[in-house]
Amino acid sequence: MKKFGQFYIDGAWVDPIDPQGLLEVIDPSIEEAFATIALAGGGDVDRAVAAASRAFEGFYLTSPLERLDLLKSVLSVYRKRSQDLAWAISHEMGAPKKMALENQVSSGAAHIRTMIDVMKDYRFERMVGKTMVAKEAVGVVAMITPWNWPLNQITCKVAPALGAGCTMVLKPSEVAPVSGLVFAEIMHEAGAPAGVFNLLNGDGPTAGEALAAHPDVHMISITGSNRAGIAVAKAAAATVKRVHQELGGKSANVILEDADFVMAVRQGTLDCFDNSGQSCNAPTRMLVPEGRMQSAAAIAAEAAGSLVVGPAEREGVDLGPVVSQAQYDKIQGMIAAGIAEGATLVAGGEGRPDDLNRGYFVRPTVFADVKPGMRIEREEIFGPVLSLIGYKDEDDAIRIANDSIYGLAAYVSSSDRDRARRVARRLRAGNVHINSPAWDTYAPFGGMKQSGNGREYGEFGLDDFLEIKGINGYAE
Repeated sequence: MKKFGQFYIDGAWVDPIDPQGLLEVIDPSIEEAFATIALAGGGDVDRAVAAASRAFEGFYLTSPLERLDLLKSVLSVYRKRSQDLAWAISHEMGAPKKMALENQVSSGAAHIRTMIDVMKDYRFERMVGKTMVAKEAVGVVAMITPWNWPLNQITCKVAPALGAGCTMVLKPSEVAPVSGLVFAEIMHEAGAPAGVFNLLNGDGPTAGEALAAHPDVHMISITGSNRAGIAVAKAAAATVKRVHQELGGKSANVILEDADFVMAVRQGTLDCFDNSGQSCNAPTRMLVPEGRMQSAAAIAAEAAGSLVVGPAEREGVDLGPVVSQAQYDKIQGMIAAGIAEGATLVAGGEGRPDDLNRGYFVRPTVFADVKPGMRIEREEIFGPVLSLIGYKDEDDAIRIANDSIYGLAAYVSSSDRDRARRVARRLRAGNVHINSPAWDTYAPFGGMKQSGNGREYGEFGLDDFLEIKGINGYAE
């Protein structure tokens, strides 16, 4: 078993000064611990923030070119450590080997590459009349990242923060912390100045809230559940720091009657189940014309049945386990609720797949005839469960899609792109995807309503780590 008993603070690996004990990290494919981590207390948070504060005085004054060179170095070392990162992700959160390397790890590299590209032409200063308008680093940033896409969320915060000239303290999810520890090694080898990047492990109520409340933290960026986002916002309020949140989702996938129906339903089903359904922007509510519900159910059931579920180490696996016993139990409860409320189960269902007797494996599950207001239609499940909902006409589809506390993402399929564009404008979501486009790290990512505030990715992520300063009278 691997033991990770130290934190990365001020350019060195250090022992906790306020230890809160050790935590086992469970491999969800086998339900056994493969590592232990130390948990931080308030004293460790103070130490990390103090290091970041000292480093900020020099780092925010570095030139964009110097920070660009650091990002290039980070990307080079990151690529060299790709296999180590993939190993960590497979074991800590169950991503199949191929998916861990080609999707999870590569997403992190993509964010760093994008930020390098953005930095080349980004305008940190411009004249407005006689006033110099400068964009400067917001300050010390605390980052709380989730377990479902560990490196995607670490890099889409760290890369723009570095580009902006911020210093930072990262707290990865204690459920999937090992990839974050490897990332700290990458930052060290890449030559990040001491104190610019710091990492500690800990739980939300102790380390997370201490970071959010800390008076010397100027911004907190969190990706997580709505519950965690609310707790962080409350803790941050007393010090009036910037709160940047990417929270839950219950994304609607509107398949219009003129779409390539078979392709749209099949692709929407597979997209819902990607990463074992553990994505905040997963298209979990598929809206189809009422008269085509039976056809949609058959297509979705076939797509679900084509997926191979199994341990992360096994070859040919499409879906690994969900991350934990708690997550497994929650998903099983939601599947049972869907059955009890009268939705039509057309694929999957309760329990593990028949050939698996341990591990947190969930059957890819499809419900048809789901009605607005059912729990499986309202609540974020965060597992491989798809709800098919019928609509009467376009206006009805838009009404159902928007009738949610969430507003992270939405999806539209239509053979008429102009029509799809009109529908996209009416959907209350931070990201709308037309006809299953490729993932775009240059596009803004973030939500409306209770899905959070602020944006990540590309220049929009960089903007959010910057303050605007006006220097009046700069020119004669």
